[in-house]
Amino acid sequence: MALVQCPVCNKRISSMAKTCNHCQAKLSGNTESLSRINHIQRSTELMNHSFIALTLFIGGVVIWFWGGEPAEGMRSYIGGACFSVGFVGYMITRVRIILHKRKSV
Repeated sequence: MALVQCPVCNKRISSMAKTCNHCQAKLSGNTESLSRINHIQRSTELMNHSFIALTLFIGGVVIWFWGGEPAEGMRSYIGGACFSVGFVGYMITRVRIILHKRKSV
């Protein structure tokens, strides 16, 4: 008997367990397919985060240059904040996606 990772919640459980103590997933079937489904769901979640960050970045650029001239006053702060947060969020999410892909190989 050894400790293995649950394919659904990735917590350590006994290799002889029929269900996970943490997430109650049934482990009597094909655990490889459960692990693959979990990987796909995580990939989809990361891609959604990337899309949201990219949308925020583009929104910041649009706010900044709306009307053909650079923003002034409050509009410049909002545009700059959206631009900065979107860019940093996008870069962090892309690194997380790369690490997730390396982990699966």
